Amino acid sequence: RIYELSREMVEFQRATRPLVGMLHGLMAGFAKYGTDEELQRYLRDVADHVTHTSERVDGFRQALTDILTVNATLVTQQQNAEMRALAEAGFEQNEEIKKISSWAAILFAPTLVGTIYGMNFDRMPELHWALGYPFAILLMAVVCSSLYVIFKRKDWL
Repeated sequence: RIYELSREMVEFQRATRPLVGMLHGLMAGFAKYGTDEELQRYLRDVADHVTHTSERVDGFRQALTDILTVNATLVTQQQNAEMRALAEAGFEQNEEIKKISSWAAILFAPTLVGTIYGMNFDRMPELHWALGYPFAILLMAVVCSSLYVIFKRKDWL
């Protein structure tokens, strides 16, 4: 609506501005052509009205320009607030992804060790070793604990 009103004011300004110069030109020829007093008074009155109207149109156009500037500022502020909210949501989401990834890595370590020991090979050194099972459990615990400490120091958990 602001743009529409601005366009109308520009059109109105184009229509009224030339009238000011034209009426002043007519008034300048009063003495030269001996124009009737009644007509002179009437043209002066018309010139005053046209000047007043032209000034009001300028004022309206400036007011519309100011309104448009304020509107653009408000829209920009709203967009900035929305972008800030999106950035905060993205940051929170990133923190959650870090936590999920950390726990996935911690749970992957014992899975890897367990799958290697569950392959049923005859030639594994720990297969016939009495401490093979406790060694595998200890290895899983050490890897998980190490990953937990690393992720905790990085503030991912």
